[in-house]
Amino acid sequence: MLNDFKNFIMRGNVLDLAVGVIIGGAFSNIVNALTKYILNPFIGLFLGHIDLSSIKVGMFQVGSFLNAVIEFLIIAFVVFLIVQGVHKIERPKPQVQQPSAEEQYLQEIRDLLKNSNNRPQ
Repeated sequence: MLNDFKNFIMRGNVLDLAVGVIIGGAFSNIVNALTKYILNPFIGLFLGHIDLSSIKVGMFQVGSFLNAVIEFLIIAFVVFLIVQGVHKIERPKPQVQQPSAEEQYLQEIRDLLKNSNNRPQ
């Protein structure tokens, strides 16, 4: 059982996930700072101070939830932009074109003709 656990942990998917979680945790601080100190004040220039935390429905603080949703959407959009940028930077892999069926038949005919000309008669 311990050996199975070791094999599970050492699989590439688990290691990639662990690295992703660690980097994501560190990256969240950067994105939170971007949201709090740059994007929210910038949006505030046009819409005024954005703070919905005072909105309550009974004892439920709906405004705080709305603030969290807005922050999530901003973070998701920033991550989307970063992923799009990385995809544009990555070089596309050259695709090997397979010959069409017609080209394959012509190559076979060529090879058969070569072989038939090399045979002694």
